[in-house]
Amino acid sequence: MVFLSPDRSGAALLMRFARRRYAPNRADIVALLLIAAGAVLIVHGADQMGRTLPQLQAAPIVLDLARLPGYALLTTLRMFAAIIASLLFTFVVATLAAKSKKAEIIIIPALDILQSVPVLGFLTFTLTFFMGLLPGREWGVELASIFMIFTSQAWNMAFSFYQSLRTLPEDLVEVSQQFHLSPWQRFTRLELPFAIPSLVWNTMMSMSGGWFFVVASEALTVGRTTFMLPGVGSWLAVAIERQDLRSIGWAVLAMGVVIVLYDQLLFRPIVAWADKFRFEQTASQEEPRSWFFDVLRRARLLARLTRPIGHALRSAPPLPVVRLPAPPPLDPRVSRGLDWMWVGVVVLALAWAVITVWRYVAVSISLSEAEMAFGFGLLTLFRVLVLIALASLVWVPIGVWIGLRPAWAERIQPIAQFLAAFPANVLFPFAVMLIVAWRLNPDVWLSPLMILGTQWYILFNVIAGASALPNDLKEVASIFHLRSWQWWRDVVLPGIFPYYITGALTASGGSWNASIVAEVVTWGHTTLHATGLGSFIADATARGDYPRVALGISVMSFFVITLNRSLWRPLYGYANRRLRMA
Repeated sequence: MVFLSPDRSGAALLMRFARRRYAPNRADIVALLLIAAGAVLIVHGADQMGRTLPQLQAAPIVLDLARLPGYALLTTLRMFAAIIASLLFTFVVATLAAKSKKAEIIIIPALDILQSVPVLGFLTFTLTFFMGLLPGREWGVELASIFMIFTSQAWNMAFSFYQSLRTLPEDLVEVSQQFHLSPWQRFTRLELPFAIPSLVWNTMMSMSGGWFFVVASEALTVGRTTFMLPGVGSWLAVAIERQDLRSIGWAVLAMGVVIVLYDQLLFRPIVAWADKFRFEQTASQEEPRSWFFDVLRRARLLARLTRPIGHALRSAPPLPVVRLPAPPPLDPRVSRGLDWMWVGVVVLALAWAVITVWRYVAVSISLSEAEMAFGFGLLTLFRVLVLIALASLVWVPIGVWIGLRPAWAERIQPIAQFLAAFPANVLFPFAVMLIVAWRLNPDVWLSPLMILGTQWYILFNVIAGASALPNDLKEVASIFHLRSWQWWRDVVLPGIFPYYITGALTASGGSWNASIVAEVVTWGHTTLHATGLGSFIADATARGDYPRVALGISVMSFFVITLNRSLWRPLYGYANRRLRMA
């Protein structure tokens, strides 16, 4: 054998084999350098968050270009901390809602309310709570900021995962039952893989949604004290206050650079990896690609370093499965009685909450003011419905076109993420100047700011739905020569409909939330108001009038729940009954 040969050629072959098998290649060098750089940045950013509150307040936000990269790093770390918390929340809460009818009665209306509550609505009690957990430390304010970012990310992801679990193909469910999979095995081997393609796109959208509210999440006020956490959001808040367009432009550029970096190093590899979970019987002809994912797959040394971990996970004994004996079947009348009892408990709890809010509000608010707030809610409802309809007409065809072309999705994805992350505050100067210069009606021309950050929920979900269309279904449509309207009616619209409903529902809730920002716009000494519930809540918040803030949020929650129950939930049910992949 050549390994035992005493001549020099044999030794050379042996050395060449050793280098080829064990020595790091270029892919290893690139991957290890990027991973090491990421670890260093995480440690450095976490170290910057460990100051005391006096140190935080003594270090004001400085619009110095040299500090902007550090601010961008801290904002990005908060974003990823919130997205990890959102994923954990999604896996627990959405799974429980999809699997338990009794839990669904509580969780889904709660999510409807929570996605409509303004980000600022969580500020008062969360900031006090987290500062009480870590008194005198910046970490308390950091946790409050992360929680506020979480509230702009979690609901969209939860709705997406819930929709995927509810539209799971029946034949796959039957196969999992025939193989007697435990609940954990069914979740990890069937439900989670089936939901991953949609969840990935909604995670990207939620990440951008966090950027949209980044100003409110990093400039926190409790009482008469304001905490400005170092970050891009605080930079933007100071720049807008000083009317510094140059600094605003640098902040937007920094956002764009960060979005491109984490898109290329994280989301594009995940999209390429998630393609293998598509529900289809024939292979995709055009797979999404990622240069960093290819680097990781070609890295020999990195694979050898991580191989023991994979081996340990594969060789670990399986989790013990406790199979409890099935309870004896209940009499149908008893089962219905228990269901009605549960509904009664929920109704009583809801009635108690309504009475509590009403007692708090009624002390300082008259019935005429409540009627006025309800009228404002109708105006904002009209804006939301019109804007969702217009956004659907624009973005559904574009989303389908992108989703059916992975190569174009790869190019457009970072652009869409940047546009979705673009804070509405950045456009305030231009909106104010145009409306004042042309004497436009603020009630009409401030409305587009409401949909600016929420229309992308529709686009991202439609892209996810179009990219999840099975390849065999598209081949059958091609064989039968389905064209034009027939192709849309029989293939595309039924295929993307569940995804579209998720996008439209979250866009609707996000639009209510964004109305707080969009119906009151300030630039310098000029403030424009659009009549509506958003401006009612924003004005009450600025005055510190908490009874009217509570009234506005309660009216908004009423409209959101009514709209969801009368429109979006029936459409969800229709998609679940008639449009499942099977």
